[in-house]
Amino acid sequence: MIFLLSTQTLPDALIAAAAVSRVQLDAMAFIRTEPVEETVVLPEGPLTVVFTSQQAVGRLKGEGWRIFCTGGATRKLVSERFGEDAIAGTADSAEDLARMIIGSAAGKAVTFFCGDQRREELPVLLRQAGFLVHEKVVYRTVLQPQKISRHYDGIAFFSPSAVESFFLVNEVDAATGFFAIGRTTAAAIHARTGREAMISNQPDKEVLIQQMIAHFIV
Repeated sequence: MIFLLSTQTLPDALIAAAAVSRVQLDAMAFIRTEPVEETVVLPEGPLTVVFTSQQAVGRLKGEGWRIFCTGGATRKLVSERFGEDAIAGTADSAEDLARMIIGSAAGKAVTFFCGDQRREELPVLLRQAGFLVHEKVVYRTVLQPQKISRHYDGIAFFSPSAVESFFLVNEVDAATGFFAIGRTTAAAIHARTGREAMISNQPDKEVLIQQMIAHFIV
């Protein structure tokens, strides 16, 4: 039996599919998000909007927005809430997204909806390129450290905050493989452990889990 851990909750169907391949896939949430209960004041006029997390997308409504977003679940939710035509561009990481915005005819002002633990890369790159970045914090991230009770062959991480939460109370041996949703999460794993993580082919939770399973059963 292969034992794998997701540091985020997963659909029951994905866990059941793993079991068919003799993989026990455990899912434990090491962070949670909660809304910031404040009125979000938006700039006047048409908006160029940036999302790098689905948690920010799920708390907003707007019309006529030109939206740049990261891919995977974030892009999917943007399409569902705002329509496919609202999406001006997508990228697999916040850094790549910033470079796309800089290279587009997006004007020189963007509204960046984010959490209180947002990474620096995107707003820093945009400001260095002369953009006015209106940052609107719409959710906060709360760490939920949990002690694991068994050895896992592989562990999947979906954010630097989850990496921080996990390693507050856990240590793993050298035989455990690390899997990351993107480069910034992989960098957080490396900073904590000195080890490299396998990065998902797409910024999508289920893609990362399937990639982790395939690594052990192929």
